[in-house]
Amino acid sequence: MSMNVLKYMLYDVHRLPELLKYDRFNEYDEHSTNMFLDSVKAFCDKDCFPYIKEMDEKPVHYKDGKVMVHPQVEVMMQRAGELGLIGSSFDYEQGGLQLPSMLNQAAYYIIDAANNHISGYAGLTSGAAGLIVTFGSQQLKDTYVPNMMAGKWGGTMCLTEPQAGSSLSDITTTAYPTENGYYHIKGQKIWISGGDNHFTENMVHLLLARIEGAPAGTKGISLFVVPKNRPEADGSLTPNGVFTAGDFQKLGQRGYATTHLVFGETECRGYLVGEANKGLNQMFQMMNGARISVGRHGVSIASAAYYASLQYAHERPQGRRLSDGGKKDLSQGQTLIINHPDIRRLLLLQKAISEGTLSLILQTARYHDMEKVATTPEEKEDSHLLLEILTPIAKTYPSEMGQVSVSSGIQVLGGMGYSNETILQQYYRDIRILAIYEGTTGIQSLDLLGRKVTMEDSKALKLLMREIKSTMQAASEFEELKAYADILGAKLALNKDILTFLAPFAMKGNHERYLSDATIYMSYLGTVVMGWQWLKIALTAQLALKANDKKYPADFYESQVHTMKYFFKYEMPKTDGFAETIKSRDELNIVGEKELIF
Repeated sequence: MSMNVLKYMLYDVHRLPELLKYDRFNEYDEHSTNMFLDSVKAFCDKDCFPYIKEMDEKPVHYKDGKVMVHPQVEVMMQRAGELGLIGSSFDYEQGGLQLPSMLNQAAYYIIDAANNHISGYAGLTSGAAGLIVTFGSQQLKDTYVPNMMAGKWGGTMCLTEPQAGSSLSDITTTAYPTENGYYHIKGQKIWISGGDNHFTENMVHLLLARIEGAPAGTKGISLFVVPKNRPEADGSLTPNGVFTAGDFQKLGQRGYATTHLVFGETECRGYLVGEANKGLNQMFQMMNGARISVGRHGVSIASAAYYASLQYAHERPQGRRLSDGGKKDLSQGQTLIINHPDIRRLLLLQKAISEGTLSLILQTARYHDMEKVATTPEEKEDSHLLLEILTPIAKTYPSEMGQVSVSSGIQVLGGMGYSNETILQQYYRDIRILAIYEGTTGIQSLDLLGRKVTMEDSKALKLLMREIKSTMQAASEFEELKAYADILGAKLALNKDILTFLAPFAMKGNHERYLSDATIYMSYLGTVVMGWQWLKIALTAQLALKANDKKYPADFYESQVHTMKYFFKYEMPKTDGFAETIKSRDELNIVGEKELIF
């Protein structure tokens, strides 16, 4: 990965220095944030990247009731605690670094790019600790958070059950009240990422369960802290009836544990977090953060794959360039494959996706930061709504298009890319799970079209359109960018046409038809949002060129403009096809009166 690209996106495109002027972040400046990022990079160079292939070749496995993981997991948790990464965005009074979310995402992007098997252990611990900090009692905070932030104890979120899958209203794990202030927990959870390992002395599970007698559906779900080992008053740990039944063997991310947990075969105590029956709303804090983190994982893997294939293209000689007469000059030596137009197209696709999605993640993080530092209720609400509508896109576009990007990288390498001798095939396997983690692409698409687009009388969508139009207006001041701003404007108008077509179905109560092509709409709006990000990136570059800014070489800025043009030539036209599909009168994926194909 390129630190120059990351810092350009962070400091120039998304203007981190502006955030550092707010009271919440004013103890940091560009020098100190660079030192932080550089220390993370040094850690990754030494302790993360050298082990990524080994973690794939020697995967997590289950043995004698324990989940056996690579020794670098222990190193990762220790160093994450020492660097403050687990509590990086927590307030100072909570023991955190109070970093901007933008900087936190940038740091984890570096780790993910170095070794995507390893960062989830710390990331989930951070999210679980964050739930306790936000909703837990002071006793829960004092008991669990310090050890979690130090990397001594791990954390998870436990949602999915064998019979329920993504349908959380159907969970049956039960919490039985006692007179002692805790609950007895009984049930099972599956697909629990980072759910156990043989190094960490304790795992703190943030678990959704239904208190005995609670209402049916999501309204009866509560949130509990359920430790693998109960902390006692003397500092000792007592087994708490959390049994690891196994670890799922996966296609990719084989160094990252995915466990099946059983609660309550022996006494298992759980401690209520916040109010009873409010658990799902509370868990959404961690889920939304995790969705953005999954998208960032996609960005990071796509970026790592891009630089691997770019390096190969600069080293691999093959064939010859065509002469002006259309013939190969065999008297000339072979040319490097990066000189072939189709290889350059594949590499530009990788660059467009990896760098554009990095910008998208930072854009989303910026809204999270602005929500925290907002000086008026209106500004706070606007930032929150923008974060809400971008979250499903930030999770989905990098997860889906990241696969396309890594596949293109394999194509650059040819047969070598498909072999175990290179890492591209591993990246391809690693990235595939991301379209499933934390809510599948279908679920994210239903959330986008069914909830986020319509929430508060479509206010979030209107705010997003306002943001995009602001970039378009600024870009139109440059002759080289005006045509692309106009294209983006046409796509906004087409978005309005799509929603005008769909709205009557929703108004008539035909919600299944309204949402039947939600995933296609996700592809549409995701591509438009990426077009916005690339126009913003190119606008920043043009401003730098106009000012004769020497922070980066001129060809660096020109490369950003060139890649924007690539995206608008090759990716933006696809939106017309998405729109045509959505507006088709044929209803082919809805169960009808006759079962015709299955």
